Amino acid sequence: MAKQVVTRTYTASIRNQSRVRDDLGALGFAASKLWNVGRWTCSRIWDEIGHIPNHTELTAYLKNHERYDDLHSQSSQRVLQELAEAFSGWYGKRRNGDTRANPPGYRKHGEKHPRSTVTFKTAGFKLDTEYNRVRLSQGSNLKEYWSDFILCKYQTRPDVDLSTVEGVKQVKAVWSGDKWELRFICKVEVDVSESSGEKTVGIDLGITNFAALAYEDGHSELYPLNGLKQDDYYFSKRLAQCDDSNSAQATRLNQKKSNRRTHYFHTLSKHIVQRCVEDDVGTIVIGNLSGIREDDENGESKNWGKHGNLDLHSWAFDRFTELLTYKAEMEGITVEEVSERDTSKSCSCCGRKRKANRVERGLYVCDNCGTTANADVNGAENIRQKVSPSSPNLSVNRSNGWLAQPSTFLFDTETGAFAPQERVTS
Repeated sequence: MAKQVVTRTYTASIRNQSRVRDDLGALGFAASKLWNVGRWTCSRIWDEIGHIPNHTELTAYLKNHERYDDLHSQSSQRVLQELAEAFSGWYGKRRNGDTRANPPGYRKHGEKHPRSTVTFKTAGFKLDTEYNRVRLSQGSNLKEYWSDFILCKYQTRPDVDLSTVEGVKQVKAVWSGDKWELRFICKVEVDVSESSGEKTVGIDLGITNFAALAYEDGHSELYPLNGLKQDDYYFSKRLAQCDDSNSAQATRLNQKKSNRRTHYFHTLSKHIVQRCVEDDVGTIVIGNLSGIREDDENGESKNWGKHGNLDLHSWAFDRFTELLTYKAEMEGITVEEVSERDTSKSCSCCGRKRKANRVERGLYVCDNCGTTANADVNGAENIRQKVSPSSPNLSVNRSNGWLAQPSTFLFDTETGAFAPQERVTS
């Protein structure tokens, strides 16, 4: 076993709930009010000049607003950062043709502000692990005296000892519906398996096949979006039948859909890591999709097709990569993110780069060397070669069809697991 530092989130109950409930409630309401001020500001700027302000711009606009000082400065910055990210995600969907996408809304329940989560960064809290207490800073507007703070007595699970972690990076105060809880985001040292594998695998994430894998030893796998698309269709119909998108029924449906998607990501990441362990893989190379929302080289919005434009932003690629990295780390497998630029255009055999070689979504045919491949597998192999271009196994005979005929694993909604699709032979 080896030691490795990873990020973990620990939930803690608050033992002096009655003493701090009102003060935490005031911070939660303040976070909602600041969100709404920022929401109005973004809308006004968008209407006037067609621009969505980023986090830095939004903070500069509102730093002198009276609502900004209701929270500690770092807590206010986090609220505005979340708002800017939400607007950026909406704008990306809108630009890619998703007419169903709505901008982030105001945080209100009737005339009341809900209790939003409040994030305290390193300057906004002080942790006392000896007595299981944490001191949370208030904004100047909510203080009676300059030294006022909220002192929470917390209790974690018996197996969690915050005094042994490398460092608590953030504390979140979260309203669970009937009480406040604390979330400690920590860097902790854990025992991980020592991987003896030296092979690599490339993973291409997409909107038809959620993941395509190309292994160094010459086999490939596809994981279609059958389970997620079935859920998306089912819940879209159910939500359309709701009288109000903010109703309790709609909230329950959205939560159920989110839970099922999270289960899918957990199951898929666990399955892939287990496959890598069985195949002696030491490094997973995955495409970084951070540029997927950007314009193309001509300055025009990328077109991913009628259904692609609608579905692209609904799949949480970042969330899946986080889960995959966490599970791989526990097995001693390294995860490296690389740019996906040109991986869909280039031939993984000869390197010829030509967009027209991708003759349709699922087929890549090289006009130079004649290679025929599944387009997503070809992209996954290009991603893999960015980390392991000189592998001795790259000389594997490509004529065996592994590029063109990958194994397919489907998600079984009844068992909640992945199983290989049976091949139909004539």
